[in-house]
Amino acid sequence: MAGVLNFSNYIGGPDNIQIKQIFPSTQQTYQYNFNTNITGWTFAMDHQTLVVDPVAFDRITGEPNFANSLVIGSFAKVDLTVDTTNVNVLNAATGLVNITIPGGLYTGPLLPDARSKVPVTIVGITWTTPASTGYPTTVNTHRWGLIQCFEPDVTIGSPTTANGYTALTA
Repeated sequence: MAGVLNFSNYIGGPDNIQIKQIFPSTQQTYQYNFNTNITGWTFAMDHQTLVVDPVAFDRITGEPNFANSLVIGSFAKVDLTVDTTNVNVLNAATGLVNITIPGGLYTGPLLPDARSKVPVTIVGITWTTPASTGYPTTVNTHRWGLIQCFEPDVTIGSPTTANGYTALTA
């Protein structure tokens, strides 16, 4: 019996991957609570858009199902500038941080109500802990998979025709 293949299974990642549908202009802030002193930690952010074909959705839950999906192409990876706009440490002693994923990460065309040639922007949020007595430096990354949805003011068309698109070949 076939099941729903979730995004973490699809791209081969651990449980620290979240998937959601958004509009390209959407900017969202998430509060991370590390529950430890994060003084001296450094943060980095990047993103890359993959084009997935097709994407199905579970009729009951609305969750995306990637069981029959292929990544058919991609756009270049982009490093984001990290400043207090997108990584705002609220309390270093307790590890409370607001992380803002800016809008406008994908700026190419979209097909309205697309189930084929769907841009999925992967945003990586990486934190690095400093080395301390008896402990090495540790690097962790949390990823968001953002399924791009059509909205007004977005060019109607296939992402595969956008500047910077690179098709994957076998």
